[in-house]
Amino acid sequence: MEHKEYHIPKECLAAVVCNEGPNFHMEIQNVPVPEPGPDEVLIKLNITGLCMSDVHFCLNDLPVPPMSQFGVRSPGHEGAGIVVKLGSNVKNFKLGDRAGLKPIWNVCGSCELCWSDKECYCPSAVYTGLAQTGSYQQYVVSPALYTSPIPEGVSDEIAGPIMCSASTIYRSLMESGLKPGNWACFAGGGGGVGAQGVMLAKAMGFRPIVVDTGDLKRDLATKVAGAEAFVDFKTSKDVAEEVKMIADGKGAHGVFVTAPAAYNNAIALTGTRVGAIVMCIGLPSAGTAFLGADPNVFCFRNLTCRGTVVAGLADIDQTLKFAQRGALKQICEVVPFRELPEAMQRLRKGEIAGRIVADFNT
Repeated sequence: MEHKEYHIPKECLAAVVCNEGPNFHMEIQNVPVPEPGPDEVLIKLNITGLCMSDVHFCLNDLPVPPMSQFGVRSPGHEGAGIVVKLGSNVKNFKLGDRAGLKPIWNVCGSCELCWSDKECYCPSAVYTGLAQTGSYQQYVVSPALYTSPIPEGVSDEIAGPIMCSASTIYRSLMESGLKPGNWACFAGGGGGVGAQGVMLAKAMGFRPIVVDTGDLKRDLATKVAGAEAFVDFKTSKDVAEEVKMIADGKGAHGVFVTAPAAYNNAIALTGTRVGAIVMCIGLPSAGTAFLGADPNVFCFRNLTCRGTVVAGLADIDQTLKFAQRGALKQICEVVPFRELPEAMQRLRKGEIAGRIVADFNT
């Protein structure tokens, strides 16, 4: 492996955003292959996951600067591939090693947040696919010391989504403080983040309930991910009451909101449960969703609402280990990379059950 060399082309395929804003679309183009700096690796990606955050970056509807301000045209932050070139200072990777590209491209490494387990909140964090070219480009550079190694036994189709969606929900599950036997309700659990959350929750001993709609998402949540119950918000007479009755007649110990539209009813899903927590995960367009209640509810029920953003290196590593043990199944639809623009519009319209990834090799 030490003497392995890879032929690296001058150009590679990339999906680039055109007309950034509410009328954006994606195009497949040939772009230059980047050269890794002394402390970077060059990764040839095999797959990229598609995430709703990518849609938000293309729409430019989050409270962050637009992609164009950084000269970035390709979003994406769920990449899985192999290292094909090393910077002159790189010692922790070798050619042919499997590696992932994740939502945070790099951090400062020298602030109190980086010294704790909250490096993803570093004020100097560089966001992949926003301020740095993302995984919708086949060849990408990544800081060697902040690149996630992918272990054997975890396919690219599972590893890619772990870089963001699975590890993000893992972090939220950990921060919720739930204990084995507690009821975990996933509002929007028929999507990729929620379905992976259900699988991880089961592996951690929690009892998952999914709130979503449609037979496709019901089957994904119950038959594939393993949720104990599914509540269809379109056919249920009273979603909160149904969840309450499933969860011991009291309500969920923890509610994990992965779909922005679910914030309006999130607190109600805790029923009368004392000490419940609502975890905010899904990102709504800025100014479109609000979460709150009468302070008396918080006081008399010891209610907590808390938010998480994405995962750090340790969270990704732990989630990959869950996958190695078989706790995370493949839930993604795989499409050829050239079909990514159409897949992006399907994601935007909410037509995806589970996760979707694009394969650069087909």
